[in-house]
Amino acid sequence: MQMTVVAGAIFALVCFGVALQGFLSLGEIEPALLSDARGFAIFWAFLGTVCGVLAGLAWWISRGVSAPPH
Repeated sequence: MQMTVVAGAIFALVCFGVALQGFLSLGEIEPALLSDARGFAIFWAFLGTVCGVLAGLAWWISRGVSAPPH
């Protein structure tokens, strides 16, 4: 389960990196393609958010499963 958390966190960071690169390069794009480029960056930000939430959920589940009973 820990590998799921690590892989999910790494993939989320990669997705946020692609989204950040997309947002930072919006000024260099011709106006006709600006809307598509913005949508591409938003998609990658959304994908990173979903992956980060799922990695956090996997971490939370694994933490609860491995905890000793009270």
